[in-house]
Amino acid sequence: MNRLAAWFTQRGFTPFPFQQTVWQAMLEGRSGLLHASTGAGKTLAAWGGVLRRAQAHDEAAGRLSSGLRALWITPMRALAADTLLSLQAPLPEVLPGWRASLRTGDTPSSERARQERAWPQALVTTPESLSLMLARADAATLFAKLDTVIVDEWHELLGNKRGVQVQLALARLATWRPALLVWGLSATLGNQAEALSALVPSVREAGSMSEPVLVQGHVDKALVIDTLLPKQATRLSWAGRLGAPMVPQLVAELEGPGSTLIFTNTRSQAEIWYQLLLEARPDWAGLVALHHGSLDAEVRAWVEAGLKSGQLKAVVATSSLDLGVDFLPVDRVIQVGSPKGVARLLQRAGRSGHAPGRTSRVSLVPTHTLELVEAAAARRAALAGQVEARPSPHQPLDVLVQHLVTVALGGGFTPDALFAEVRCAHSYRNLTREAFDWCLDFAARGGDSLQAYPEYHRIAPDDAGVWRVAEHTQPGRLVARRHRLQVGTIVSDASMAVRYLNGPKLGSVEEGFIARLNKGDCFVFAGRTLEFVRVQDMTAYVRRAEGRKRIVPRWEGGRMPLSSEMARAVMDLLDEAAEGRAWHEPEMQAARDMLEAQARISHLPRRDRLLVERHRSREGHHLWLYPFAGRLAHQGLSAVLAWRLARQQPNTFSLAVNDYGLELLSAEPVPVNEAVLRTVLSPDHLLEDILESLNAAELARRRFREIARVAGLVFTGYPGAPKSNKQLQASSSLFYEVFRQYDAGNRLLTQAQQEVLSQELDVARLREVLTALQQRRIDLVDLKSPSPFSLPLMVERLRERLSTEKLSDRVARALKAMGAPAQ
Repeated sequence: MNRLAAWFTQRGFTPFPFQQTVWQAMLEGRSGLLHASTGAGKTLAAWGGVLRRAQAHDEAAGRLSSGLRALWITPMRALAADTLLSLQAPLPEVLPGWRASLRTGDTPSSERARQERAWPQALVTTPESLSLMLARADAATLFAKLDTVIVDEWHELLGNKRGVQVQLALARLATWRPALLVWGLSATLGNQAEALSALVPSVREAGSMSEPVLVQGHVDKALVIDTLLPKQATRLSWAGRLGAPMVPQLVAELEGPGSTLIFTNTRSQAEIWYQLLLEARPDWAGLVALHHGSLDAEVRAWVEAGLKSGQLKAVVATSSLDLGVDFLPVDRVIQVGSPKGVARLLQRAGRSGHAPGRTSRVSLVPTHTLELVEAAAARRAALAGQVEARPSPHQPLDVLVQHLVTVALGGGFTPDALFAEVRCAHSYRNLTREAFDWCLDFAARGGDSLQAYPEYHRIAPDDAGVWRVAEHTQPGRLVARRHRLQVGTIVSDASMAVRYLNGPKLGSVEEGFIARLNKGDCFVFAGRTLEFVRVQDMTAYVRRAEGRKRIVPRWEGGRMPLSSEMARAVMDLLDEAAEGRAWHEPEMQAARDMLEAQARISHLPRRDRLLVERHRSREGHHLWLYPFAGRLAHQGLSAVLAWRLARQQPNTFSLAVNDYGLELLSAEPVPVNEAVLRTVLSPDHLLEDILESLNAAELARRRFREIARVAGLVFTGYPGAPKSNKQLQASSSLFYEVFRQYDAGNRLLTQAQQEVLSQELDVARLREVLTALQQRRIDLVDLKSPSPFSLPLMVERLRERLSTEKLSDRVARALKAMGAPAQ
């Protein structure tokens, strides 16, 4: 009897065809990837397959399964508890006797001990906790009966080092269990074939497994994407304003029944908009809440419980609520500002109507005029299914070095066998034996430059040729303890707890922000205005401070670059606007005054043209270009252009970039014409010029801090005594200089340079942009006053200057100096 089908029937559910497809594929012993929209029923599809296989196995064996049979990997601890509840729901009726449990960094030691006395059949865990289990001496025994691994939210892991960590873990598990089934669940992926290949390791005996399958979960689920339009179109509003004029309209949208999730792109934005809502409606205190990753776990749990029960009218959140958590009462999502990517918009939209058949609705709130264009572009790209690809990182050696120590702790390895196993992970499919042996040597003796220091001799072969960590010795025990304390690839700036004097903990803020505060300074955090009192034992003590001047923490990594898909959609709309064909879009109609002003004062950027603007003001000589390639590519491009122009004629430049373009401000005139522009925009010698124009060594040095942490060179400290950001940077910088001077062939140095170029400067995209620009006509315009598109770049430059003067006052003064009307 199919007890799963009976369980569905008793609840009035009818399995979707894609769920039945997954169940059948898993019964046939096939791995795969299920790609379906958020709230379509992916969890039941994968879990149902696990239960069907387990039921068939138990019936054939005539007894209940024992030992660990299924792993469910989730990217966030916050999702783990909700996931566990979903997995436990059908167990009493479908597989009585089966037990599902949770093992993450938050799991109490008592529960861990209970698990180890009798492991549950199913375990919900994270990539980091899985690596810790692989580092157990009895790891092979623990996973000896493992049948299935489910990787939830695979799109969130695929494109980063945590995904690589999962790939290596799956390759290890598949070595022990060649018939292991691996399934991934994803909602927003533009490169599904690569995602499937990266998910399923190729450790397989010839002919023992069928080819993995890609299942598309088609469910009729309506998606509504609209925009809150400003009541009065502002002819010239610039990026950097908070979007505060939109607050009354947002409040009006929240007046009705139901719960709303209000997403922002940064924690700082979340704090600001939470304050704006309460200032507009003080009576909503207790009905509107705040949620982001720096808040204390108890605060986040309270907010999540309020959303689930429907007691909260609205929650202002960051990506901390992007994934998986099931909030059925939420019937609408608001996105403040541009989502910057199609996948992010679709993921957040799926937080509303989070059930099959329910409509998902997301409303965009533009914070400046150009975001009206982005809103229309985002809707067009989303409805057309133009979702971004998330390529897997290419053989990061810091992750491999860490994995070598993990496997050495988890029973040991022989180099030939492990090399073959690692190459079965997608990111290392082209790994050379030379690179593997270098990593092995680095983990064994610290490479050529650290061989004299015993603390970097982490692994060694025993008499049988099996490489292990010598945990029977004091140095080996120290290596093992430090490795287990910081296993994983999540690297962030050192944070400091924020706590009331004689009161509860509120959360954590980056150490660098607290370091800039003086006693008595006030800042906004956790939705409260706080007065800084003192720092003691890595804790910032504060007290409440009402009605005083305050600042908002600006966390690192807050600026999301415009994706290529979004950029193309924006350019399509601007092209249509230039031809008078875009005004049927409500957002474009709202932005029409600004766009027509741009066309009148200058030109509109076009797909087949590059707009270049020049202007002279009291500040100097301005040169603006609009490639629409995104912030990261523009950062490298601005530096290269300044370098190449200064090489032709000595000059000093101030640079500013945003997602649309870049500004070069110089003291001396810049003699540019089409021929000069063609030369300085050439893709030839791009890499050399980037390395010359930027302080690439400093960028690589800072990137190396993360690599050194992952590779185990830098220890972040014991619980309760973490090392400061300054200490970590100093330690990693010392290693960087030692390697640079005495071990120039160190592959971790090369990796740091490659990551800077690929992740921080997006050189591949920049090269594509420069190649495409060679085919475009150049519109070179001399401006009498700044154009609407140039003003946001000027504001971006002004924002970076330290001043007690309000940004709006500085802009007004600059506009007056330029002879343009103030806003």
